[in-house]
Amino acid sequence: MRYPEGGGLTAERRAFREGIRLQAGVRFAAGEKTVVIAKDLRVSVRSVERWRRAWREGGIEGLHSTGPANSPTVTDAQFSMLEEELGKGPSAHGFEDERWTLARVQTVIRRRLRVCLSVATVWRLLKRHGWSWQAPARRALERDEHAVELWKKEVWPQVKGSRRRVGAGSSSRTRPDSP
Repeated sequence: MRYPEGGGLTAERRAFREGIRLQAGVRFAAGEKTVVIAKDLRVSVRSVERWRRAWREGGIEGLHSTGPANSPTVTDAQFSMLEEELGKGPSAHGFEDERWTLARVQTVIRRRLRVCLSVATVWRLLKRHGWSWQAPARRALERDEHAVELWKKEVWPQVKGSRRRVGAGSSSRTRPDSP
């Protein structure tokens, strides 16, 4: 069961479910039928069949919990190493300018940590550790404010133009000139 906040099962709930699986394992050893076990434990027959298969392959150990399903792929130690790498800047990693993009962070993770993550996973990883999208704090030194204002007043109105047609229009797609 997943929750809207993005979490999975709590440790207590995971332990409770593991207990049910272990009860089923004892009953597998006693030779009870799948349908009876499912009814008594109030679970689906399909779940009991899946547990029985795991029990056949790994015994009672095969029914133990494997931990949370959404465990992070990058450990805290690895992330602290990643932060050090990101602190060196993009040019230290062979990028031509000083901008970190998600694709570039993804490349650094793949090269340094030997972990392949999607761009969306990289974003969630950074967000989980308090990183956020950043905009420049100040404008570029080369910016000419006078030229920008002149462009806004004179050029932009001409470029923008009107969305309406100059002449009479038509609602017909096939004959646009018809009245």
